[in-house]
This record gives sequence, C-alpha cells and structure tokens, in this order.
Amino acid sequence: MDLVTGEQLAVDFVNTLTSEFDALDDPQPWLRLQAERLAPPARSLTEADRVALRTLRELVRAAIDAVRQGAPPPAAAINAVNRAIQAAPAYPVLNADLRVLTRRDGDARATLLAQLAEAAVELLTDPHANRIRECEGPQCRMLFLPAHPNRRWCSAALCGNRVRVARYYQRHKANPISS
Repeated sequence: MDLVTGEQLAVDFVNTLTSEFDALDDPQPWLRLQAERLAPPARSLTEADRVALRTLRELVRAAIDAVRQGAPPPAAAINAVNRAIQAAPAYPVLNADLRVLTRRDGDARATLLAQLAEAAVELLTDPHANRIRECEGPQCRMLFLPAHPNRRWCSAALCGNRVRVARYYQRHKANPISS
C-alpha cells in the first residue's frame, strides 16, 4: 500500500490510517517520504509522540469530514490545530545569501505537530476543501482532492484497477465462455 498519495500534506497525513494499516505505528518511513514537505524530527519518535500524532490526525480528519459536508469543523479540532501551531511558532530568519529560512521554536514533537497543523490550516482554508472526496474503492477510506470532477479513486493504479478487475471478473463469471 502506498504511504503517500501525492495529495496536500494534510490529506496525506490523514491517509496514514487506512483499513489495512496505520503508518503511524512506525512513522519513520512516512516521514522520510515527506522529507521535502516536513522537517523530520532529529530523534526517534516515542510512543507519546505517536499518540500525539494519532490524536492530531483524528481531529484533522474530523475537521475535513465536517468541511466536506459543509459544516463548521468541531471546536476540539480547531483548538488542537491552534495549540499545535502555538507550541512551535515559526518565524523567518535571513540567511547570509539573503534567502529567508523558516525556523521554529519547540521540541521535536511540537515542531512536527505544528508543521502538520499548519498543513491542516492550509487545506481547511482552501476554497476547494469542500471538494475533498473519499475513495470509492472497496474497503478504502483514503481521501483525495480531485483535479478532475470525475475522479473516483485515491489511485487509479490501485483502487481503480481493483474495481475494474472485480467488474471484469463479475461479468465473465456470469457469462463464462465455453470451450
């Protein structure tokens, strides 16, 4: 199963929990895949870190689900996102070559949670957030923001192919060709 769907970071974060596995049981592979979008923690994550990540993921999922239904996000989700951002505030720093870098105050867990919370803010305030869909693949709960209005699956190669193969099998099972 893919750990990254190539969606916005907050969607990929929520998609770390599927019907088949929880990528946050061992988040290091997912964090390595997100290295271009997240500054990974310098230390290994503890069980308490993983619990904090799962809690934020659950609340971000609840907020996304509410927005998808045209409802306001739950207050608990908004409060958790705001607390995460406030725990590791970001600020710009000027580099010697006149590039602006972003620095954060906070420990490894706070920094990671703040980055994910900011990604949730970016997604939830996107004017197209209400277009987020859940995959129509059987037993799939992955979310995606479709670029095309007819997109039905998180991945055409995975879920889309499974659905097409199942339809093909059902058609040919019902009409076997006799030899």
